[in-house]
Amino acid sequence: MLRQTCRDFAEKELMPLAAQLDKEHRFPAEQVKKMGGLGLLAMDVPEEYKGAGLDYLAYSIAVEEISRGCASTGVIISVNNSLYLGPILKFGSEEQKHKWIAPFTGGEKIGCFALSEPGNGSDAGAASTVARLDGDEWVLNGTKAWITNAWDASATVVFATTDKSLKHKGISAFLVPMPTAGLSLGKKEDKLGIRASSTANLIFEDCRIPKANLLGQLGMGFKIAMQTLDAGRIGIASQALGIAQAALDCAVDYAEKRMAFGSPITKLQAVQFKLADMAVALEGARLLTWRAAMLKDNGKPFTKEAAMAKLAASEAATAIAHQAIQILGGMGYVTEMPAERHYRDARITEIYEGTSEIQRLVIAGQLLKAYRS
Repeated sequence: MLRQTCRDFAEKELMPLAAQLDKEHRFPAEQVKKMGGLGLLAMDVPEEYKGAGLDYLAYSIAVEEISRGCASTGVIISVNNSLYLGPILKFGSEEQKHKWIAPFTGGEKIGCFALSEPGNGSDAGAASTVARLDGDEWVLNGTKAWITNAWDASATVVFATTDKSLKHKGISAFLVPMPTAGLSLGKKEDKLGIRASSTANLIFEDCRIPKANLLGQLGMGFKIAMQTLDAGRIGIASQALGIAQAALDCAVDYAEKRMAFGSPITKLQAVQFKLADMAVALEGARLLTWRAAMLKDNGKPFTKEAAMAKLAASEAATAIAHQAIQILGGMGYVTEMPAERHYRDARITEIYEGTSEIQRLVIAGQLLKAYRS
């Protein structure tokens, strides 16, 4: 029922607008509010904090269906669910949960996640943004980069170094309202894909926040970030599945209608082989993603499985979008058809929330750890 609800919403509210949103780099504010009304902005948040009270498998299915309609919208809700609400739900105090979760569940407000920096990229433990305690306030200085939802968010989870001598154990997490004094936004990045979601730097210059805005314990930031990314990778895997499914749908629809040598090109073995390979890659990635979600729902370790899902789904999305354009030929290369947008949207899924190279390191590390134990 959830999948059908999300599919109907995507086909009615998102597919007709997706190309325009992409072209105009326009945030789908009205659609985000409607998704909030459907419970899609806080899917695994308990009802006591105004969430939907569902599980991560439901979340994965919803993100896939929404991303099939508009990949930008898919990542907007994924960031709010996984990266913003997720760490507050797991590590926040009761007071923080009511203050920083409840207003962000209905679509009126969304959050973002500020970990990456211009100079650290995949090295999440090298945070040069610093926070120092001054009386009853934390003072933040530094720049965060590649922040999804930056221009549209009303709060952010920020990671900053509180004790440089402790390296990654000296990183802490903070809750920062947006806008706030001392926090400015960089320019909106002009991106290859996912263009309806805003991406920008967050620049902290003597930004003061209350002492109570520390999330979790002092020095717990790196742990919070890593555990948050484990869950977030299920969301990005699901987004990639949606892009891949949309690209496959586009390829099949076109191939059934396109005539060559007196028959639809689906009669050609070369096209059939492509479609078969695309379908296998998609289904395999989907099962990996659902497995990771179910492990999380059952309270079992899922770091390796989330990395596998993200790696498989993102690389499948890129490959399937590529082959969809090949099947469409020249029509795949023009904006009249959505295939080229799927191709552009797919590419980032191999980069954000951990590159494919990082996923392979995580998977290998987990395998070797299990083997040696």
